Amino acid sequence: MLSITDISVRIAGRLLIDHSSAQIVPGARVGFVGRNGVGKSTLFHAIRGELPTETGTISIPPRWRVGSLAQEAPDGPESLIEVVLKADLEREALMREADTAHDPTRIADIQTRLVDIDAHSAPARAAAILSGLGFSAADQGRPCSEFSGGWRMRVALAATLFSAPDLLLLDEPTNYLDLEGTLWLEDHLANYPRTVIVISHDRDLLDTSVDQILHLDRGKLTLYKGTYSSFEEQRATREMLDAKHAKRQADERKRLQAFVDRFKAKASKARQAQSRVKMLERMKPVTALVTQDVREISFPVPEKMLSPPIIAVDDVSVGYDPKRPVLNRVTLRIDTDDRIALLGSNGNGKSTLVKLLANKLAPFSGHVTRAEKLSVGYFAQHQVDELNLDGSPYDHVRKLMPDAPETKVRGRTGAIGFSGKAGDTLVRSLSGGEKARLLLGLATFFGPNMIILDEPTNHLDIDSRAALAEAINDFPGAVIMVSHDRYLIEACADQLWVVANHAVTTYDGDLDDYRRMVLSARGMRANSRDRGSNNRDKPQRNPAEKRVPLKQKISDAEAEIARISGIIAKIDTALALPDLFKRDPKQAAQLSKARASAASALQRVEEEWLMASSQYDEAPG
Repeated sequence: MLSITDISVRIAGRLLIDHSSAQIVPGARVGFVGRNGVGKSTLFHAIRGELPTETGTISIPPRWRVGSLAQEAPDGPESLIEVVLKADLEREALMREADTAHDPTRIADIQTRLVDIDAHSAPARAAAILSGLGFSAADQGRPCSEFSGGWRMRVALAATLFSAPDLLLLDEPTNYLDLEGTLWLEDHLANYPRTVIVISHDRDLLDTSVDQILHLDRGKLTLYKGTYSSFEEQRATREMLDAKHAKRQADERKRLQAFVDRFKAKASKARQAQSRVKMLERMKPVTALVTQDVREISFPVPEKMLSPPIIAVDDVSVGYDPKRPVLNRVTLRIDTDDRIALLGSNGNGKSTLVKLLANKLAPFSGHVTRAEKLSVGYFAQHQVDELNLDGSPYDHVRKLMPDAPETKVRGRTGAIGFSGKAGDTLVRSLSGGEKARLLLGLATFFGPNMIILDEPTNHLDIDSRAALAEAINDFPGAVIMVSHDRYLIEACADQLWVVANHAVTTYDGDLDDYRRMVLSARGMRANSRDRGSNNRDKPQRNPAEKRVPLKQKISDAEAEIARISGIIAKIDTALALPDLFKRDPKQAAQLSKARASAASALQRVEEEWLMASSQYDEAPG
């Protein structure tokens, strides 16, 4: 059990956790929620022992392994599958020792332990996790250094999940994922066999994957049974009851105080008055829970509504290399008040499509017709890098209103969520959520007819995401969104477009249908051997290049066959010792069990070698 007892944690003089306790039982799947900045990540640091507590204790069973996502993305020449496999430190150490051990007893111990931890199935498990997070079979054999930072963070997540710690701590893991990866992660966490605590602002993940909610509010931890939806209901009830209790107590205090004030000077009532004073002193104040106000998000209304369609795309090919277009023969139309969500794994062309629609990318062929005076507001998380870190929200607004009077600039700065002193805070001091709000305000500043939102919910807390959904629904123009947040899509989108296989198609089902399709496809993809690269930074491979990962797989299988054969030879030598079964029957039994396990592993690897060899022979080129 993870036992948090009466802890207080202070950062830079600010008390974030104040004499608070919680007990997390083994096997619990806990969603950790609370407003941005209240101290959720700070508690993770304290649990990992990276931050001392001011009071209280955090107790973890001594044999528990604690795992969390690495802060830095892995890099280097190792393949993705190798990076993930090395995350299981015990298996890695045992596999190395198995290659060099000569003592029969130690050989038996190593092989028995490898069986216990299911070490020989590790490559298949690692491949399944990488596949679920969006890496094709070909990707898994490529060097980690070939991938961009975002994709390498997915590898870090895969390594953390593969290591299967007894206590898994995940801090906003979906920030690195597309919707498809998020759907897979929801399913994986829902079936995680050990204890997991996940910080998340994704309502659907918290409704699908956890069975308890740990809430941090004003320094206090409260554990609720059930999903996030259940937590909201329980907390609303608690707030109502606390408000009623606080009112009753205030009324009782008022009555007692009136009695004291009225009779304290009368000798005949002095004893009763003094008794009321003691009652007042013993009465512990109850403070009604006050829900912190969420700053609303609003988008300016376009000055003029345009006649539909506002964009018509006819037989367009587009991308970055005319010889290898990302999207081919795209035909679509967008009307004045459309709400369209783009689905499809990262690397399939969603960003390419939104750049085409935003007029930031010209087509190679075909025609794009835009309504006259069409204005587009475009938000993408990478635009954070374009903000002036040494400027304030006021400075950014002033740049857009160079000739406006001070009062108007201050008013517009406040309208996008930065009123008063907040408007003069340097951007470098803003939280991730505040930067996102600033970008949203700047992207839609002049009242566009169409808004494109590319992953707008990263760094927004749950209430701010709800405010964003409300703003989208109130906006009279068209909205195109790319998001891994299923709640936002379900709350706002009335059309689903799938971007995949170089094409854009309308999806007739709902997100539940899409989820089932994605999980089914990703469950099968681990067994696929001829998938192309899914990394948008790399060109599509020609058919002959499909032989390259197969050749590597054959080579890896041959090396594994040689390694296991060597282990079996060592075990056979030990089993051939005279009188072993009479002298040490327990050791003999262990060696026999280890040999059977190694023989089974050898058979599996030989089957993989045969399959890869057959596919290599059949592949073109």
